[in-house]
Amino acid sequence: MNIMNCKIKKRYGGIKMYKILSKRLLAPNIYLMDVEVPRVAKSAKPGQFVIVRVDDKSERIPLTICDYDREKKTVTIVFQVVGASTKKMADLKCGDYFKDFAGPLGQPSELVYENIEELKNKNIIFIAGGVGAAPVYPQVKWLNSIGAKVDVIVGSKSKEFLILEEEMKKVAGNLYITTDDGSYGEKGLVTEMLRKLVEKNNKSYDLVVAIGPMIMMKFVVKLTEELKIKTVVSLNTLMVDGTGMCGACRVTVGGKTKFACVDGPEFDGHLVDFQEAMRRQGMYKTEEGKKLLEQQERKEGHVCHVGLGGEE
Repeated sequence: MNIMNCKIKKRYGGIKMYKILSKRLLAPNIYLMDVEVPRVAKSAKPGQFVIVRVDDKSERIPLTICDYDREKKTVTIVFQVVGASTKKMADLKCGDYFKDFAGPLGQPSELVYENIEELKNKNIIFIAGGVGAAPVYPQVKWLNSIGAKVDVIVGSKSKEFLILEEEMKKVAGNLYITTDDGSYGEKGLVTEMLRKLVEKNNKSYDLVVAIGPMIMMKFVVKLTEELKIKTVVSLNTLMVDGTGMCGACRVTVGGKTKFACVDGPEFDGHLVDFQEAMRRQGMYKTEEGKKLLEQQERKEGHVCHVGLGGEE
């Protein structure tokens, strides 16, 4: 793996920023960074996210926290290069600094509030799709730290795009790998693996936590409704502003309006209106769609940034 140790110090406008201590290429266009952020590292909990900004001219990028180390005062982020702002992030080197690194934001995983002894007796499985392995990892790691062993399914397009496998092996009770092309693990979708575990391997689960592409979470929820398993999903892919001001991540959950960045990012998957969520996410991909969403949000009193261009 491409690992760089940082020895160079850099300052932005004479003010010390948030230093990148290590940078690693996990897969094509997918990077991991350890950043020195004492306050965030001290307060972070599994399931929360941060907002980073490379410089004064960069967009705000919400990223779910992949890991944190209170002693080393570091926070680990994983990101995929998909637009101008994330490309600028990828160009940063060890010893460089982020202009802004705000957090922790959002609500922690509901699991951190449960009784530990009861949690140890629950059968839980996490399902991660692609870069979704990054936000899954801190939750599995935390559960392992309290003595709760959970199963994990990680799916990717191919072996080349599989991330955090070794890290996940150390903290998961059982790790199941699937790839779309069969180049590693079992060929097929994460939903096929879940069905196999339940119906053929006689596994019983009290909770499914699914994090990944919207379409993946939609079909996981469809399956768990059939299997009658409580399911939590993360709608972090909808977030734009990350503070609840823009309204871009608005979603309907159980017939009520919620915002992924302040009310989530995790919600009861069986209550999420995925059709609405996927429609809004799809509109972000075109400039016309961004402008239309911006107009809609402004009419409803939100100061929306989705029409300002730049990132995907």
